[in-house]
Amino acid sequence: MKALFISDLHLTPECPAVARAFCHYLADRAPQADALYILGDFFEYWVGDDAMDDFQHDIAQRLRQYTNSGRALYLMPGNRDFAIGKTFLQATGAQWLKDPTLITINNQKILLMHGDSLCTEDKQYQRYRKIIRNPLVMALLRMTPLSYRKNLGRKIRQKSKAAKIGKALDIMDVTRSEVVEAMERFEVDTLIHGHTHRPDIHEVALKHGTGKRYVLGDWTNKGWEIELDSNGITLDAFPIIHP
Repeated sequence: MKALFISDLHLTPECPAVARAFCHYLADRAPQADALYILGDFFEYWVGDDAMDDFQHDIAQRLRQYTNSGRALYLMPGNRDFAIGKTFLQATGAQWLKDPTLITINNQKILLMHGDSLCTEDKQYQRYRKIIRNPLVMALLRMTPLSYRKNLGRKIRQKSKAAKIGKALDIMDVTRSEVVEAMERFEVDTLIHGHTHRPDIHEVALKHGTGKRYVLGDWTNKGWEIELDSNGITLDAFPIIHP
């Protein structure tokens, strides 16, 4: 079996080059695999399925074409699009992946995460994450007017960008002990995640040996993917052409 993993595209009409790159990827590269895994922050923001605009509907239709071809599509929530719901999943044919999720491909156990839960040194963000993802809070937000949710989404994004400016880079990266804990708890030696926008392959010292942590990059200047097949796992980049 061959699988592809991507994350952190942050799709938005304001960045048409990234959207075009993904559409080309979905039509050209993705069909070469049996399954495509999207590990969070697929969209720049998501305030509810009832708020889908023409841009998001177009992306959903293209994903449906992919799944209609007989290939599997998996979608994991990120910190920007965790509010994606059943309507979007039904429209695309995607299968929801909780964070974290353990999968087995070609007899290899792999832990999949978005990555934000590993950044435990960013205590301010972790407090926010715990509150906003509370099922009761999410249910209450879905009951609020669409205009309120859109305005709230804009304010959260602005606040997030401003907060990053004043934070040390190591605070926004994963906590090594948290990585080890997660990999040992799920008894894996392979972890794939995104979120940090720092594509790389890291060796991880575990009790039972050495594991590997594969980090996907965002699609700002390059596109990033992880390919898994019978030959192993590779992390690759490809150009994105901006206007």
